[in-house]
This record gives sequence, C-alpha cells and structure tokens, in this order.
Amino acid sequence: MSDKALREQICQIGRLMYQNGYIDSTSGNISARLGPDRILCTPSGLAKGFMSPDQLIEVDPDGNRVGAVTEANAHLKPTSEILMHLECYRQRDDVNGVVHAHPPTAIALTIAGIGLEDCAVPEAIIILGIIPTTPYATPSSAENRDAIRSLIREHDGLMLAYHGSLTVADSVWNAYMRLETLEHTAKIMYMAHQLGNVIPLPPHQIDKLLAQRRQLGLMRPGDVQRFRHAYGLDDTNDLEARIRAIVREALADLQL
Repeated sequence: MSDKALREQICQIGRLMYQNGYIDSTSGNISARLGPDRILCTPSGLAKGFMSPDQLIEVDPDGNRVGAVTEANAHLKPTSEILMHLECYRQRDDVNGVVHAHPPTAIALTIAGIGLEDCAVPEAIIILGIIPTTPYATPSSAENRDAIRSLIREHDGLMLAYHGSLTVADSVWNAYMRLETLEHTAKIMYMAHQLGNVIPLPPHQIDKLLAQRRQLGLMRPGDVQRFRHAYGLDDTNDLEARIRAIVREALADLQL
C-alpha cells in the first residue's frame, strides 16, 4: 500500500472509531508500519474523527520525528501513547498496525473486575483468542508501555484496565477490525452478566474453535496452553483444573 493510501486509510479508521463511539474528543490513537525504521502515527491533541492525511506524523523506532514536515502537521506532536505503539512493533515483527481506543463497554467491564479471558463468544475465540486485561497503568506513560510488553507478545487484543483497548494485526485495517470484535464481545458478555448466569461453552466445543483458529493461521505461540488453563481443559492432575472442566461440562450440558 502506498504512503498516500495508508494515510487515507488511517483517517478512515479514525472516522469509524469516532462514529462507532470507540473514542471521544481527542482520545484514541492509530499507527502503521511504513518500513523497518518508520512508523506513521496519529498526532496528539487532535480529534481522530476529523483528521486529514497530511496531519499524520512519521517517527523512527525511538519515537523521534522524521519525514516531511507539512504546514498541516508542523505544530503537532506524535500521539502521547507513542511508547505503547512502538513497544508493539518492537515485540512483534508480524505487526504492521496498532489501534488504541476507549470502547465504553470494555472499559466498564474492567472497572467492574470482569475480564474476557474465558468469554463464551465463538467468533471472539477464533479471531482474538484469549483476551487478557493488563494491570492498571497511567495512560501515556512508560508504566503503560511496560504493562503491555509481555502480553502483546502473545495476544492480538488486550483490555487496558480502567483505560481502553489495544489491538494489533498484520495491517492497520485488521487491527481496527479486531477492535470492533473486542468491543462487540464485551457488549455481549456484559449483557450475559446482566442476565445473571453466564453458561460456559463446553471444553470439546472450545477444542473445535481452536481448530478453526489454527486453520485460519491465527494461533499465537502458547495458545493451546493458555486456552487449556483459561477454559479448564488442562490434561493434568491439577484438581482445581479438573473440577473446573467438570463444572463447565455439567453447566453446558444443561443448555447445549
């Protein structure tokens, strides 16, 4: 994709994020890899729903501004979350796009102490796998970068406690698509909790979803072990894990 087309796509994503309520005011940020030593990112303090392509900013892997300075972006600075974006690229050679948003339902779940690690939405399991929640960290800080470092190596979507979401992909468009999946999943699980009884998928159905995830080439290193732990599929003598699996099967049998 050309530089011009990528800039236009980032602006389109910014509009979609604003229109869908994933961001408000000047919140949220988007970036894309231009090459081995250049990242294109949204500016700080600018409404992402109303950006123009010439307002986007290029930085190097250390966050220093590079590339052409235009009349439209001369007064602007890179996103305040640039440390978090750069960490994603540093940890993942396969990542070419990063999207950070403030989706309301996902944030609300983290405030209520509800995670999505063992969600019961099949599409989310296939597309995003395990969705962990990071410990709380001050936004736009090195602490926030450190909070995502180890998790982003193994996951394509994170819930940032009290703060928002972080999604990565092989393209910035796919990173945005994963944001849509994450917030849609959060809404479904929120409603399920409101109804008062979240019935888990049985372990054998989780195995089938994992097979689809593998077939689509979406598996991350360590996925099988993480799923087995989160969904009580551990093939060990761990009594707690075995009890979890039995309970899940029993509850699922009442519904499926």
